[in-house]
Amino acid sequence: MNPIYVIGDIHGEFGMLEHALELVQADGGSEALTVFLGDYVDRGPDSRKVLDLLIRGQKLGQNWVFLKGNHDRMFEWFLQTPSRSDPHLFIDLSWLHERLGGRNTLMSYGLNFSKRYRLNDLHAATLSAVPNSHHKFLANCKLSYETNDLFFCHAGIRPNVELQDQNEEDLLWIREEFHNYSGQYTKLIVHGHTPIEKATHYANRVNLDSGSGYGKSLTAAVFEGTTCHILTAKGRVPMLAIR
Repeated sequence: MNPIYVIGDIHGEFGMLEHALELVQADGGSEALTVFLGDYVDRGPDSRKVLDLLIRGQKLGQNWVFLKGNHDRMFEWFLQTPSRSDPHLFIDLSWLHERLGGRNTLMSYGLNFSKRYRLNDLHAATLSAVPNSHHKFLANCKLSYETNDLFFCHAGIRPNVELQDQNEEDLLWIREEFHNYSGQYTKLIVHGHTPIEKATHYANRVNLDSGSGYGKSLTAAVFEGTTCHILTAKGRVPMLAIR
């Protein structure tokens, strides 16, 4: 059974990403199938460097699968002309609000928020600063990836809806309805999106978002079938389901 490596939400933390990739290579080699759960940008300081590294690996033919996170879509939509706001957000929030971290992403491309921008000027400056390859990368990220045993997505799925019928909004944004469901799915769901103290196996789902966007940690894991281990500098640590 071929292992599948998974890296949780990165959120612009380039150093954490480098370390996670080192753990994957030490355990599985340079050709290891690796699934990234999305949220490559925002909050952390190095979103541009994160995307540069991922795009470089993609061009070199790394066996990497890139899923789209809600933050990636917000950035992607801001790059469109005219720019789009995510309707899932509360009316007093936007991608540029400090809670969401869009400004940190734009600062990683050299934009300087010590000056006051009009939105149309900021949009124009962003289009000049962000390489087209980054926009293309974000647009082409997948919403899900699956094997016989596992279903990977950014946020989760809606219970009692077939996996093939899940919609984009839920795959990128769902929380409570998914987290509160204790029944079994047809496959083990592997996701990020909701930061927790440490990666946790909940029997029907595994949350690998361990809070890199808030300066905590970035989790790299390996699955063989539905058996999961966390990768550490000292080797694999079993992740057992809590009941």
